[in-house]
Amino acid sequence: MKIAAFDIGGTALKMGVVTASGEILKKAKQPISESDGEQILAAIESWITANPECTGVAISAPGYVNPHTGFIEMGGAIRRFDNFAIKAWLESRCGLPVAIENDANCVLLTERWQGKGINLSDFLVLTIGTGIGGAIFCNNQLVHGARFRAGEFGYMLTSRPGTRDVRRYTMNEKNCTLRVLRHRYAQHLGKAFEEVTGEEIFDRFDAGDVVCQRLVEEFLNGLGTGLYNLVNLFDPQTILIGGGIVERPGFLALMRQHLAWFGIADYIDTVSHGNDAGLIGAVYHFNQQYSQR
Repeated sequence: MKIAAFDIGGTALKMGVVTASGEILKKAKQPISESDGEQILAAIESWITANPECTGVAISAPGYVNPHTGFIEMGGAIRRFDNFAIKAWLESRCGLPVAIENDANCVLLTERWQGKGINLSDFLVLTIGTGIGGAIFCNNQLVHGARFRAGEFGYMLTSRPGTRDVRRYTMNEKNCTLRVLRHRYAQHLGKAFEEVTGEEIFDRFDAGDVVCQRLVEEFLNGLGTGLYNLVNLFDPQTILIGGGIVERPGFLALMRQHLAWFGIADYIDTVSHGNDAGLIGAVYHFNQQYSQR
């Protein structure tokens, strides 16, 4: 059985043809301009049409996702997906069974299925990208929460709220995402946000650039604050960190070095499947949804 798998992000859509056992046979990536939901839906339909051998559709998506009904209450960076029954919409368009799950949950499911979480009963996943995502595996089961919002670690406060909107002090808004890091460095250089990459900032950090070292230190301190809270809230066996940044050589060692000050350096590791985790986890969820049919 072959499944058309999709990992929806704010800046890119990952697409694949994946077997039911999780083997990726084919994959591609398409940039998404300004988190355009219509562009994402059109690309998904085109990929399904171009791969007629696929007999199902598996989706990893940001936001508050009901994995049973396929309804997205809030689409994260994809505002088009707010209050969107994407499963029903796609099934009516392509005539194939569709399964959808939150993106960070998909990363966790991949680790539990084929990664470092196979033999773990209690672990967390924290993803770093356009925003901070998270997923919880507790007492041998994935935790969704009453409203399918569990694991939204990016909404944790990293500093004491002032008189402004409390959300300004969360991991997502304060200093813990690559978007914030890029925005701050772009402001320093007087450049447009699109002209600055996270890779450039970390390259300059490694080269000793004073401004980049200050920004990256703030970035790591914000992450450390959030991770410290998670360790003490959940007492996990480990916290696996995902996102494109973890593929950078030396990132794990740098993160552990910083977390030694928090006393939690031994708790973290990186995910096993890198940027493919969303596709594989979406297929695992598809298998769970349709295994009895």
